[in-house]
Amino acid sequence: MPVLCTWSPEGGVLGLVAPLALAAAVGTALVIDLDPDGPRYPGDRSLARLAREGPTASDLGPERKGVAVLRNGGVEPIECVAVIDALCRGWPAVVMRARPGAERPRRTSVVPVRPLLPGDFLAFSSEPAVYQRYGWHVRPEGPGPVLPPARPSTLRALLEGRQPIADRWVRSWRQVWEAAWT
Repeated sequence: MPVLCTWSPEGGVLGLVAPLALAAAVGTALVIDLDPDGPRYPGDRSLARLAREGPTASDLGPERKGVAVLRNGGVEPIECVAVIDALCRGWPAVVMRARPGAERPRRTSVVPVRPLLPGDFLAFSSEPAVYQRYGWHVRPEGPGPVLPPARPSTLRALLEGRQPIADRWVRSWRQVWEAAWT
């Protein structure tokens, strides 16, 4: 069961959709939001609720193909390590979303996601990352996949809890699963 943790140092929309796209790229996966102040992703389940009530059998593995999203609900990840571990054991793939600057889960590969913008707007690192192109031809400063620009309809579908159909941008995330991350 592969587990990756994404975060975008700059946050923003890229930080919200990256875990959804990464999960959609493998077909069946669970997205877990580790940010207590994170977005209200679609769905009625939350990590906070599972930490309070305990996960049910249907929480611990997929009931169908596709992406399931577990929004945070206001709980710190340290308060629900056992629940997160159980979810990771039951799902074929798990993507965690961490807030910028937060401590990442142990034993989890971390995937920084950075926008490629012209000029000196962002402080880059030479560490591996996923780089998101926005139409400008900017070279990344570190190693890692460079993704094509995403269509607005794809971003909207992901944020509304729908699976984009045959989308080139979502398919480009498959290479992230194959790369070595620290």
